[in-house]
Amino acid sequence: MGIKTKFKRFFDLEDDYEYEKDYEEESLAEEEEITPSHTKKGKPNVVSLQSIQQQVKVVLVEPRVYAEAQDIADQLKNRRAVVMNLQRIPHDQAKRIVDFLSGTVYAIGGDIQKLGPNTFLCTPENVDVSGTISEMMDED
Repeated sequence: MGIKTKFKRFFDLEDDYEYEKDYEEESLAEEEEITPSHTKKGKPNVVSLQSIQQQVKVVLVEPRVYAEAQDIADQLKNRRAVVMNLQRIPHDQAKRIVDFLSGTVYAIGGDIQKLGPNTFLCTPENVDVSGTISEMMDED
């Protein structure tokens, strides 16, 4: 209660008191409509990027023909990591797939790593791979 309302009550000016009370309620309602919600509660409407956890998917593929390289590249463009097993495809086509995906990975700022004989990991820029796998003797 303000000092004005105390004086009005003291001097029995009830009619003015009711009018002022209605006016105060209307002005408070207007202020609530104008005021952003974060100031009423004291909490900002800002969400930390660290609190948002985005699930990263890893796609396992085993292409049988060169034409499947485009599907693998589409997975990379959709920001998914791809583990690729090239054991069931002829060696010349496997090299072409690796060359094609090397260009794709370079274009999106990602990385391609050899995990083992005929096994590769292709990652987009949002996936960070740490560590290495030592190469053992090729099993030919």
